[in-house]
Amino acid sequence: MTPLLALDHLWTAAGCDAAALDAVSLIGSDPGLPSVYRVGTLATATLGAVGLAAAECLRLRTGCRQRVEVDMRRALAAFRSERYLRVNDGPPPALRDPVMGFYATRDDRWIQLHTNFPHHLAGVLKVLGCANDRAAVAEAIRGWDGASLDQTLAEAGLCAALIRSPREWAALDQAKAIANLPLFEITRIGDAPPEPAGRGGADRPLAGTRVLDLSRIIAGPVAGRTLAQHGAQVLLINGPHLPNIAPLVIDTGRGKRSATLDLRDERGREQLRSLVQDADVFLQAYRPGALATRGFAPEALAELRPGIVCVSVSAYGHAGPWAQRRGFDSLVQSASGIAWTESRAARSDEPKHLPCQALDHATGYLAAFGAMVALARRATEGGSWHVRLSLAQTGRWLQSMGQIEDGWRAPDVGIDAVQDCLETVDSPFGRVRGTSAAERLLETPAFYGRPPVPIGTDEARWENG
Repeated sequence: MTPLLALDHLWTAAGCDAAALDAVSLIGSDPGLPSVYRVGTLATATLGAVGLAAAECLRLRTGCRQRVEVDMRRALAAFRSERYLRVNDGPPPALRDPVMGFYATRDDRWIQLHTNFPHHLAGVLKVLGCANDRAAVAEAIRGWDGASLDQTLAEAGLCAALIRSPREWAALDQAKAIANLPLFEITRIGDAPPEPAGRGGADRPLAGTRVLDLSRIIAGPVAGRTLAQHGAQVLLINGPHLPNIAPLVIDTGRGKRSATLDLRDERGREQLRSLVQDADVFLQAYRPGALATRGFAPEALAELRPGIVCVSVSAYGHAGPWAQRRGFDSLVQSASGIAWTESRAARSDEPKHLPCQALDHATGYLAAFGAMVALARRATEGGSWHVRLSLAQTGRWLQSMGQIEDGWRAPDVGIDAVQDCLETVDSPFGRVRGTSAAERLLETPAFYGRPPVPIGTDEARWENG
């Protein structure tokens, strides 16, 4: 599959105007990174969709189309934004806990642990009954059969995945549930009069659009960051008790304001309801149904604020027995056969992930794309909308694109080779150097209007305008 065919698939699946595709140029071909999967195609197509959707939001206000260009090299740099992040010209950021990784089991299988949050690490160590030491963890896991440990950790609400082949994954009920879902859904959930997709002048596609971003780590935050770089006012809402990963806060916080609200408390919930009444987009990446228990189900939000666009991102999808299972990009790769396939192709003794968090980034860009498509629909036909997607659905699409023989032999791309894809900004964290927007809109270039700030820097309110 070529990037243009992949973009055509996205654009058609979203029901967008086919004429807009004449205004896009996609440059480059796989493999752009060492992988047998078409990661470059995934990156270029999703960023092309983002750029076109932003251009369409502006066209609805001005009547003017503009060209959109995406270079695969820049798209892949954006897909590795957290890897290329630097603060005060320091070393690469530490993104992983030392215990996180692959381990061999008693029955000669492999399992991956994800222990980047302290409470997840503590839970895993308690199940294993061992010390916080990689060698001790490896020894303890050697006493378990892989499938049994995978299930035990999942039932404990912890984060792990047995390494499965694509065939093994396809036989699971969760894979069957995902197979019955489209790549993404954009569903009308309520009635409301038409509202413009963005407000104000013609300088930025989403100027005047207000976005509540209730997400952490990569996929959801990338979606919020993407909307910000096209002019939306994005207010990040974190719980004061929730853990974060510091470099990701910096990387995905560009363009956003940041506040904290405790949704366990009625006062915090009331403050969020007040913000919702003036919001255009409500973006969240909690497990399916989690926010509904606090009163923030999409249907409830549509009643509170007719015309809102709700965006829900999850790991394994909203259907199937794994809908409530905790997951991250690397775990979905491990569970669904991607890590197995990469290791087999490279003749590696251990499982092998993709060369970037491709499912996270692609899902984030698709979430932003879906939000803008829904805003465009609201502008033309009114209504409240729900956009729903998951890392597992994105992974299934990547796997459907076919493989590149010996693609894993492609050279890796270090930071020195992408210097022209980076930009620098002063921030409360210091001098931050990170990737710039990869989608190029010729009339309204995407950019970050503000630097990243620490969690809770701002008040939980909208700015004027």
